[in-house]
Amino acid sequence: MQVDVYKIDGTISGVTVELDPKIFEIEPNDHAIYQAVRSIQANKRQGTHKVKGRSEVSGGGRKPFKQKKTGRARSGSTRSGIWVGGGSIFGPTPHEYSVSLPIKVRRLARKSALSYKAKDGAIKVIEDFQFDEVKTKRMSSVLKALAIDKQKTLLLTKGTDQTLVKSGRNIAKLQVREADKASTFEILKNQVLLIQKSAVDLLQQSLKN
Repeated sequence: MQVDVYKIDGTISGVTVELDPKIFEIEPNDHAIYQAVRSIQANKRQGTHKVKGRSEVSGGGRKPFKQKKTGRARSGSTRSGIWVGGGSIFGPTPHEYSVSLPIKVRRLARKSALSYKAKDGAIKVIEDFQFDEVKTKRMSSVLKALAIDKQKTLLLTKGTDQTLVKSGRNIAKLQVREADKASTFEILKNQVLLIQKSAVDLLQQSLKN
């Protein structure tokens, strides 16, 4: 699959890059995508929710009233869940939410997400560019030149470039990530994938079996 490489001024450079059909033109596996997104979202949960049960709240050492002849239910403690100030019944306790997946399933999910984007024509490759200083205005002008400033965009770079990251962090619809670290969820939630030319090989190498 051949795609044009754009310049930062929005014009086509005349250079093309080859996108591996084994990554960008496979039959998407929706179940693998579902599993990957479920795992990503679950792994974000801290699982630190906690309430006190009847054994953890203070008080309740003495029987509140005698067993018989009161006309009321036979209560043994004021810390019961049915009493005001009592412990919670079957309340949440800390536990692990994380879901692990085989690496082959994670790779298949990313390939499927990339294939969907390629099929929709939502992938753009841009020449490598860097900024001398952090400048949100310059990053915004690049997006406007490519006519994608109104769309949620994921910019994939070859390495961590803090100048680019900081230049794009105040743009609400832009996310900057290293190409080999972009998750299935990040690929899917953005409308456009903007990939730097040098990052194409890094992305494809990370997804080879």
